[in-house]
Amino acid sequence: MPSFLPEPALPYGQQNKTAVLLMNLGTPAAPTAAAVKPYLRDFLSDKRVVELPKPLWQPILHGVVLTLRPKKSAHGYEKVWLPEGSPLAVYTEKQAELLAQRLPDITVRHAMSYGNPGVPQVLRELKAQGVMQVLVVPLYPQYAASSTGAALDKVFGELLQQRNQMSVRTVSRFYNDEGYITAMKQHIEAYWAQHGRGGKLMLSFHGIPQKNSDDGDPYPHECHETARLLAKALSIGENDYVVSFQSQFGKAKWV
Repeated sequence: MPSFLPEPALPYGQQNKTAVLLMNLGTPAAPTAAAVKPYLRDFLSDKRVVELPKPLWQPILHGVVLTLRPKKSAHGYEKVWLPEGSPLAVYTEKQAELLAQRLPDITVRHAMSYGNPGVPQVLRELKAQGVMQVLVVPLYPQYAASSTGAALDKVFGELLQQRNQMSVRTVSRFYNDEGYITAMKQHIEAYWAQHGRGGKLMLSFHGIPQKNSDDGDPYPHECHETARLLAKALSIGENDYVVSFQSQFGKAKWV
């Protein structure tokens, strides 16, 4: 028989609160190889992130990647690490705090797909506080199975452990949301006003393997649509901007 988590000792009348859960990728606890290694292990073991058969990928991951890459990645983290911690952790927490100020009657928390604060921990804390309705917002404007999909998997996986499941709604993408486009427009125009305009605007997105796109991942399309809408908002033509993708991993072809 299934074994579910204990339910909170709260009267049913007090189990009616609503929360917003902001989700981000996650980060190692420190910019060191020792801290990066378990983070990379969890991240690169996710079937959404690396879509290779487990018997093929795990020996490569543990025999090669986790032997060589933690030190190199730690050096990169060291370059951007803030006194308060990882920039991703610091800014995600700040976003949650600022959103909570805008929504005084709603509980706002943040969680990471990998690392801390983890999804199980945060959802269990919310449930103990009487939260039964959660709006989950992965902070990825464009949907990719390896980012948004992986984040939502963590939430749905926790629901499998609940006898009395929370009601969950999700925002899986906002690549064409007017508020998102306007915010980027204002940010770029403020930069132009201070530093001047270059000859061309480069819009750079994280890449995904070409096979993922061929198999139906909408991410590249949504990135190009974001770029088109932003260019329109900025009143610039097709020759005034370029879309690019970065962060190729492995030898397979990427977008």
